[in-house]
Amino acid sequence: MDQQQLSNLLAIYGLVFGLISLAALVFTIIVWWRIFSKAGYGGALSLLMLVPIANLIMLCVLAFGEWPIYRELHQLRQMAARNQQYQPAPQFPQNPQYPQNPQYRG
Repeated sequence: MDQQQLSNLLAIYGLVFGLISLAALVFTIIVWWRIFSKAGYGGALSLLMLVPIANLIMLCVLAFGEWPIYRELHQLRQMAARNQQYQPAPQFPQNPQYPQNPQYRG
């Protein structure tokens, strides 16, 4: 194998490795963006997960901090308790209606 072939092989390897790394980086940012958004934080905080010390701090904030979405839910429940206008629906019907004498065909 001569120098030119080795150079071409390394260039192809570098390009493939770079594209895979870029795809993994984009995937990671998208996943953290969704996690931060669902927790009620701004999705742009996902970029901090790429910074070495900041990612540990943000992970602790996610794990141990009160999420904004829960604060909002707590406020809405307090408003509902004061107004008594919001009645959450029961999860299961209290008196389910079953068909009487079902006709089975066999």
